[in-house]
Amino acid sequence: MHSETAYEITTVPLQPSPTHGAMLPHEIPPGVQLVTLPGGIRTLAYTQPPAAPDSQPVPVAQPIPTWAKTTALLTPTIGGGIAAAGIGLSYAAPGLIAMSQALWAAVALIAASAIALPLLLGTARRHGRAAPTQITQNITATGLFGRANGTINHH
Repeated sequence: MHSETAYEITTVPLQPSPTHGAMLPHEIPPGVQLVTLPGGIRTLAYTQPPAAPDSQPVPVAQPIPTWAKTTALLTPTIGGGIAAAGIGLSYAAPGLIAMSQALWAAVALIAASAIALPLLLGTARRHGRAAPTQITQNITATGLFGRANGTINHH
């Protein structure tokens, strides 16, 4: 990976040489071992012990919360209620359609009577009686706050 290293890697030759003496086992510091690299070179290296499997605690079974039990018990009840309502609506659909048509007919009757009733009453008043009586009033007063006198004439 990196061509330059920050430190020099030392290797131990297979046979002792005058420049590199062989280390005795008691001279090797703790945590250092003689290892063979993939290229076949034997060297001293700090090694790490194999990772021990983490002893994870065994999960303890927790009690189920009350709200979860209640929800679990109510879910089928609510679903059954919705299903029953759907079935009831499917059986009631023809009656509901008939009632909606009857309501529209009632609305049309009210609208027609609101238009026709004043017309019928107006024509019945014109043909049923003679001309209406005319009433004439003559009122006179003297001054702004004076007493008023008047006469009423029926014709």
